[in-house]
Amino acid sequence: MKPLPRLDVVPLFPAERHALLSLLSSLTPEQWALPTVCEGWCVKDIASHLIGDDIGRLAWQRDAHSATRFEPKNADKFEAELGAFIIRQNEEWVAATRRLSTRMIIDLLGWSGGETQALFESLDPDAMGLGVSWAGESESANWFDLAREYTERWHHQAQIREAVGAPMLYETHLFMPVIDAMIRAVPHSLRGVHSPEGTQLVIEVTGDDPRRFTVRRESRWALYVDADGEPESSVAMDGDTAWRLLTRNISRAEIVRRCQIRGDASLTNAAFDAFALVA
Repeated sequence: MKPLPRLDVVPLFPAERHALLSLLSSLTPEQWALPTVCEGWCVKDIASHLIGDDIGRLAWQRDAHSATRFEPKNADKFEAELGAFIIRQNEEWVAATRRLSTRMIIDLLGWSGGETQALFESLDPDAMGLGVSWAGESESANWFDLAREYTERWHHQAQIREAVGAPMLYETHLFMPVIDAMIRAVPHSLRGVHSPEGTQLVIEVTGDDPRRFTVRRESRWALYVDADGEPESSVAMDGDTAWRLLTRNISRAEIVRRCQIRGDASLTNAAFDAFALVA
């Protein structure tokens, strides 16, 4: 069985940011103020949040400004502390930047996109950097951290696009890397599901560039790009369903309606309950 290959998302950031800036430049004042799925945040708030993400990364990773880094106080409560830290930082930033005009937000996103791209291109992809918490890693290779960063940008742009009724970024070269990165959350998400060793769950993502992933229970859950024998359970879904499921942007009833489930439904249901990213 083959593990998932490394992702190289660095070339994708400019196109994603260009699409975002083009969209924001076309919005009316009324559209900037539309509510989004992020409770209490409008379109303008999500756009300013993306500036905060860029500036925070530049401060700690480029400039070694330690005040922007998360420092856990209790290793046993790492995820809870990280979640609280992220929420606090996000709310403080968005509240402060409501003073910015929409033109300033667009200009700042153009600047920060260029600065972060230069940073990303300078990094050794195999060197260890910021941990991807939703994969259960306190320290991750830079290529994986940047893949997580790409999903963050794509996901927030998707929230803006849904709010204003714009087409989603479902072009294969921009979208499928999101799935290839997000799916790596599944083994950690299933850590509380204690199936017999050798149990396999196959996840199929259909579409123009389909994917087939196998999650196998060994000493712990592990993710592969192929299967070994007949899986105990499998689920097939399209890409739109997959990213919504992984970010809990979909109801259980809608999951059941959209997915094709075969085999042990209890395993699939446990997986549905477990899936969720830090987003």
